[in-house]
Amino acid sequence: MSVQPAKVLVVDDEENIRFLVESALQLAGMETVGADEGRAALKLAAEYRPDLIVLDVMMPELDGFEVLHRLRDSGSRTPVIFLTARDSTDDRVRGLTAGGDDYMVKPFAVAELVARVQLRLQQAGQATKQTVLRCADLELDVEAHRVTRKGEVVELSPTEYKLLHYLLENSGRVLTRAQLLDQVWEYDFGGDSSVVDTYVSYLRRKLDHSEPKLIHTIRGVGFCLRVDE
Repeated sequence: MSVQPAKVLVVDDEENIRFLVESALQLAGMETVGADEGRAALKLAAEYRPDLIVLDVMMPELDGFEVLHRLRDSGSRTPVIFLTARDSTDDRVRGLTAGGDDYMVKPFAVAELVARVQLRLQQAGQATKQTVLRCADLELDVEAHRVTRKGEVVELSPTEYKLLHYLLENSGRVLTRAQLLDQVWEYDFGGDSSVVDTYVSYLRRKLDHSEPKLIHTIRGVGFCLRVDE
């Protein structure tokens, strides 16, 4: 299975610093997107779903502290590294107690920033790694390689299990057929992608014979595993 690069949102109103940070992270194998002010950062955080945010403090309108406050209020636990010219102890304490994960003062060493980003990503991955994946009354126990719905064991083929595992890992996200082919079948399927539809139908027969229905077709896009409101 191919490994997806970590996604980092870089927020800074200084274009040259934003470019420098994004370039360094991209060279380190990460995927980045940039924002130059707080409202754009909040919008991108919701749409892009980054694995980590590098966040400037001193910005017009919404400063970095307010952006972080709104992120945490919305339920986001995305790691945040503050990047700022403010180097007072009070500012550092405020940033960290507000829910920030790290604090770097400008001017900074690019190599150190990249190392800190990599460390926080690793720590976040270890903290969020789950052994039981759930959606409503559907459970997949990774260690036991066991799937249950409403407490009853569901027997799946290896491919069905792998497909369900990926759907659960991305619960609530719409996944295209191309993504599913790449992640579950592990190669770029240049022919008929109907194999995805076939295996989704297998899962539906085994899992969705009772309410709530969990596997949804998003017309023209792909599939999503979720509980509809």
